Amino acid sequence: MSFSADWLALREPFDAKARSAAVRDAALAAVADLDPVAIVDLACGTGSTVRALAPLIPARQTWRLFDNDLSLLARAADAARPPRAQVTATPVDLAHDLEAALDGAVDLVTTAALLDLVSEAWLERLTVECAARRLPLYAALSYDGRIAFAPEDPGDAAIVAAVNAHQRGEKGFGPALGPTAAATAIARFSTLGYRLTQATADWTIGPADRAMQAEFLAGCAGAAREFGAPLIEDIAAWLTRRREQLAAGRSSIRVGHVDFFALPMARRRAERSQSNSTSPSRR
Repeated sequence: MSFSADWLALREPFDAKARSAAVRDAALAAVADLDPVAIVDLACGTGSTVRALAPLIPARQTWRLFDNDLSLLARAADAARPPRAQVTATPVDLAHDLEAALDGAVDLVTTAALLDLVSEAWLERLTVECAARRLPLYAALSYDGRIAFAPEDPGDAAIVAAVNAHQRGEKGFGPALGPTAAATAIARFSTLGYRLTQATADWTIGPADRAMQAEFLAGCAGAAREFGAPLIEDIAAWLTRRREQLAAGRSSIRVGHVDFFALPMARRRAERSQSNSTSPSRR
């Protein structure tokens, strides 16, 4: 599944504001003593994770960005080039070639707004591959099923239920985990011996954020129509009322997300660094 560059640009400021500082800082602390730092970003889109993290890492960085959308990859390669960072963007179908994306030198795996789109089987592949390679994972902005509209409307509950049901449909990785993705991933990494840092990372979309609200409301209505419930006339009436509230400057929306950082008990980089410390070519 791919998203338009316009939508990714619209949501990026809300993503940036929503990211949990505590979870982000835990991920940064895990690579604080490394120079250079090798980072793999899965489903990179236009490179928002690079823009969020790279300025906070003082060391030299190599970022390998993976996505199946060539247009988004081209934008990421052009736009996500902060100082001290070498960025390469590679087309990969992560549904089939996840393992190839994790090959080579990797100190940190990152992803954002991906896990709620993947199946339980694909998530199992990700956790097993990370554990086998002893890789830490920073996963941001997984939707968790919470949407709160203000002021409340009688149709809100049915729309949210339809959106959450739609989220569990096929998104290119098999039947998606949708709102349960973050909790499922956290539980799985915990059973594999990882230490977890987690926090909510909610979008807060205020009355002044009219473009974001309009796009989000339309997306909710579209998801409900695709799911087939509520009745189409009820969806249309709900959307009309919501748009009236937006036009009047009275509408706000909170959308629930979860960030987490999973740190393995043993680090692959530590072993590699120790073996490299005696090599003159590495000094």
